[in-house]
Amino acid sequence: MDVRALRYFTEVVRQQSFTRAAEKLFVTQPTISKMLRQLEEELGCTLLLREGRKLHLTDSGQAVYQRGLVILQEFHQLEAQLGDINQLKTGELRLGIPPMVGMQMAGSISAFRRRYPGVQLKISEFGGLTAQQAVLSGALDIALTALPIESELPLNTLELMHHPLCVLLPRSEQWRDHRKVGLAELAEHPLLILNEEFALNRQIRKAFQRQNLTPTIALRSAQWDFLAAMVQAGMGLAILPEPICQRLDKQSLLWLPLESELQWSLGLIWREGSYLSRSAEAWIACCREHWPDSAPRLSV
Repeated sequence: MDVRALRYFTEVVRQQSFTRAAEKLFVTQPTISKMLRQLEEELGCTLLLREGRKLHLTDSGQAVYQRGLVILQEFHQLEAQLGDINQLKTGELRLGIPPMVGMQMAGSISAFRRRYPGVQLKISEFGGLTAQQAVLSGALDIALTALPIESELPLNTLELMHHPLCVLLPRSEQWRDHRKVGLAELAEHPLLILNEEFALNRQIRKAFQRQNLTPTIALRSAQWDFLAAMVQAGMGLAILPEPICQRLDKQSLLWLPLESELQWSLGLIWREGSYLSRSAEAWIACCREHWPDSAPRLSV
């Protein structure tokens, strides 16, 4: 059923005149007459009866008129809601952020909220690999994760930032003369790493494999502060991004650059070839402004 036909029909009933309805709707009278005939043919019943200059609704016409008013009101509300969404006065953004990077994203999140206060932000804290699956399944619109991702995944990426990785050590005489720590030396000590939920876990393990090294994994955890506490307790050494290390207690812990090609690169991911909501598009644009050097990155 054509919504225009309903609109023309209800206006004719309100105005009690085809001519006045045509003037009100800025269309010709033949156009209205044609649309009403098509509506009656589609419904298989007569809606209006003419008696001289008067118009009378049939029983079917009365039902269509009453129901049509409701439908047109709902359609008007839908148009208004879609307009608000398109103008980002309302909407929803389902965003995944790893627990470690909340501080790095605070500025862009705050800027987004100021610009689009009507958009509801639903933030989920996931490790990178869990976030990837949530984006692929449609549970998240967009997420932040460590890059690069697996090349076969149908995901678009936008790198935002990258930081060096550091080896977290207890502040002891054994390490005070070191300037950096390589993977071979790390493999001689118990290693404390983020668990398999994090993309960084996979990247670190692959880096050891490329050098034919087999580290002893003493502990896996999703909490970087817990890993730091275990390093301080002498349980082993940890590999953490430099911004995370900067938050730790320099009096009891020491961090040195990791001698490796590895970096902690973070970027946005979203499904390739799928619909991207206006709020997600706005989030990408906001991140581009916050990190002007951001650029699309190919998965390798």
